[in-house]
Amino acid sequence: MFKSLKQDLPASIVVFFVALPLCLGIALASGAPLFSGVIAGIVGGVVVGMLSGSQVGVSGPAAGLAAIVLTAIGTLGGYENFLLAVVLGGAIQMVFGLLKAGVIGYYFPSSVIKGMLTGIGIIIILKQIPHFFGYDADPEGDFAFIQVDGETTFSEILRTFQNISPGATLIAIFGLGILILWDRVLTRKHKFFQLVQGPLVAVVSGILFFMATRDNAFWGISAEHLVNVPVPEDAASFLSQFSFPNFGLIGQPEIWITAFTIALVASLETLLCVEATDKLDPMKRVTPTNRELLSQGVGNMISGLIGGLPVTQVIVRSSANIQSGGRTKSAAIIHGFFLLISVILIPGLLNKIPLSVLAAVLFLVGYKLAKPALFKHMYSLGWKQFVPFIVTVLGIIFTDLLIGIGLGLAVGIVVILFKSYQNSHFLHIVDKSNDKHRIRMTLAEEVTFFNKGAILKELDGLPKGTFLELDVRSTRYLDNDIIEILDDFAFKARDRNIDILLISQKGETRNPHKYSEFINLQA
Repeated sequence: MFKSLKQDLPASIVVFFVALPLCLGIALASGAPLFSGVIAGIVGGVVVGMLSGSQVGVSGPAAGLAAIVLTAIGTLGGYENFLLAVVLGGAIQMVFGLLKAGVIGYYFPSSVIKGMLTGIGIIIILKQIPHFFGYDADPEGDFAFIQVDGETTFSEILRTFQNISPGATLIAIFGLGILILWDRVLTRKHKFFQLVQGPLVAVVSGILFFMATRDNAFWGISAEHLVNVPVPEDAASFLSQFSFPNFGLIGQPEIWITAFTIALVASLETLLCVEATDKLDPMKRVTPTNRELLSQGVGNMISGLIGGLPVTQVIVRSSANIQSGGRTKSAAIIHGFFLLISVILIPGLLNKIPLSVLAAVLFLVGYKLAKPALFKHMYSLGWKQFVPFIVTVLGIIFTDLLIGIGLGLAVGIVVILFKSYQNSHFLHIVDKSNDKHRIRMTLAEEVTFFNKGAILKELDGLPKGTFLELDVRSTRYLDNDIIEILDDFAFKARDRNIDILLISQKGETRNPHKYSEFINLQA
């Protein structure tokens, strides 16, 4: 695991800087204590990172669960009661893993997964525009279209230009310049620039700028535009930030309903992220999904036991890890330790980091997920790939992650049904001499009730007096619905003077009365 440490260590620093504001922002958007997001980030990095089979995936608190958490804390009557649901949700996830439910992750179409990555990339860019210009009314980690501050993604951007902070904007532009210079030029010049990552230099520049301009009325960056990590006065106040679940309510149905909701949504988000991360992985490794559900279950149980938010594998952190050259799970684990050590030893220094600089870091992550060339490539693959892709992208932008994925998946299923309708059979005219139609219909290998409409349309469209050759030699499965259509057609054919020659593996049969005797009905 540590053979690639020279790549994983710099990547873990980048992931740390991406994860820190998201951990705090998601906690704020969830109506939970700020430190609960940091706990979830630490557990997701260290515990889940060690147990997971994913080499480049990074886990932590998920933006997609923020609305569920916010509602559940109020419904269940307090944060400690909610923590019990997190612990039980983790146990349910472990049951999912033992039941091999991870196989669900393999059934999401590639076009939808690519749409998910692109949609998240665009959302990252759109959501970071206000932070880039020093307008931080909406917390980091709020990825929903209708935000917790009452604005939408686009109205927030419009409001930003009335609330620009000069100092935050200047250092954000400077930081973005450093990142682009590092990414496009310097990393190709010398190995030193691969070891010392651009985001680290940008963040250090942001801290120095804040300290140099703190007394300047125009260029200074006020506290609301900085990272806000809780700063304990001593060991006792640090430990007091941890909360513990109220096990006295374990028999309450509301607790179990919330636990199952957390387990289901967290598992779906994790499986989607695993599929997407595996596609981004340059080494094309495949993550064992059932092991991932077990790992996430353990992580959620531990996070809930010590006061943390629910965790999932998260595409923003995972993609930042991959883009920064992370190769093994050690990058995720080290980033978790960085979170732990930093909030213990240097919370004051962390609180000098401008959010606008971290927005510049996330800009680059978002751009690499949503490059314009990808739209052109998906369009070139044809409408069957492009339509589910673009529906997923738009769904994520204008709703949230799971709804966007659901819309893309629904469109993908419609496309499959349409192609199934088209490909149930092929039909061609063999002979049309003397006004006598001789037509051959060949059925596909598997014909289900999805194909009823297409076959019924073809049979009803045959002219009177047609000689029909019905070839089922390649058909391995024929749905009973299709058998009924053929039996009904045999009755109609006599009235329309249509002759039928059934060609099956049993030979040729003229005008059969029961097609089930000649065609295999078993899947």
